[in-house]
Amino acid sequence: MRRDKSNYVIQSVSHALDVLEQFTGSQDELGVTELSKRLKLHKNNVFRLLATLEARGYIEQNKQTENYRLGVRCLYLGQRYLSQLGLVRQARPVLRQLARESGETAMLVVFRNGQAVPIEASDGEQPVRVVARVGEPAPLHATAAGKIALAFSDPSLRENLPDVLQGGTSRTITTKAALFAQVEEAARLGYAQEVGEHIEDAASLAVPVRDYTSSLVAALALWVPLHRFENERVEHKLLPLLRAAGQSLSQRLGYATEG
Repeated sequence: MRRDKSNYVIQSVSHALDVLEQFTGSQDELGVTELSKRLKLHKNNVFRLLATLEARGYIEQNKQTENYRLGVRCLYLGQRYLSQLGLVRQARPVLRQLARESGETAMLVVFRNGQAVPIEASDGEQPVRVVARVGEPAPLHATAAGKIALAFSDPSLRENLPDVLQGGTSRTITTKAALFAQVEEAARLGYAQEVGEHIEDAASLAVPVRDYTSSLVAALALWVPLHRFENERVEHKLLPLLRAAGQSLSQRLGYATEG
């Protein structure tokens, strides 16, 4: 019988990755003491991990503050990851057109480890707009893209949701019953939306993106400041544009629509 891969985890490598993942929050720079507290590791161990990562270009030190930040090698790996995704290459012109026609921020979102992760975006031309946070995971239950995953992916995704859903804002759905009602509606209508559930002053719409196997591979989403998310504008402008863009991208990936 094959052993679980967790049995082969190298602790020092795991700790090094833990260090890198501490820089994904709002703080751009962190010191040895703060990292030691967060990771519950001795300062000497943290310093050695940082020195190794710095030598390889994954961490840089600010000589003025003596704190550390992500190095350029992280950017290189991120760009390499994106370049390997044919999905992103096909999505870029669709995202640009959608952002231009809608005036809002358009995002391509994939689903990893039970979260919704934007991997490409195009900003609209509105002076006040939602800033794309490419690469920053978001909970499935609080985003329109995440609700698309719950509506059109394997049912096990729903089953693996935690019993208690964390509330990011005062509007976030925190009960499975309420969430699944919205998910069922999304499956019926072919799109999902959320209003202030992930970001207090923003709303999002999302549609599924399918490939030649008819499998869900991503979601295409529009993020809109709440003051521009009026029902009439959503129904008559934003949603038709988003549906057309989702269909266009799916066709680029080989999905054959009916009719």
